[in-house]
Amino acid sequence: MRTFDLTPLYRSAIGFDRLAQMLNDAQRSDATPSYPPYNIELVSDDKYRIVMALAGFDRSEIDITFERDSLHIVGRKQKDSTERTYLHRGIAARDFEQRFQLANHVKVTGATFDNGMLNIELVREVPEALKPRKIVIDGSDNVTALEQRQAA
Repeated sequence: MRTFDLTPLYRSAIGFDRLAQMLNDAQRSDATPSYPPYNIELVSDDKYRIVMALAGFDRSEIDITFERDSLHIVGRKQKDSTERTYLHRGIAARDFEQRFQLANHVKVTGATFDNGMLNIELVREVPEALKPRKIVIDGSDNVTALEQRQAA
């Protein structure tokens, strides 16, 4: 695999350190975790859904933590007290940790767990101050339009 040196980016780009760190982390990780299987869906323009297949898990064995720009999902399977002999074991109900880096202003709005499927709902909520706004060219109307916008 080809490696990239992102050091010049750190020296010349201000405020992009998070992006450079994400690129470095992605480059260093040899393999993406394949367990548990999951989908990331675009529900609408600003709504997303992560769906994870967690066969054999109970709600009490799953922990979801959302902190600023990171979503952390942990599954800790309780040990089964009965001894079992498997002829074939295809359901891998083992412990896992899955992390998702979220973009700015993406928030977790809820989670459901039905029939072994964990659904996590996400929404991007851009603050009014950061949304594009129309600027009126005439100076007197510009002040009035800005004042009306702030009052609303």
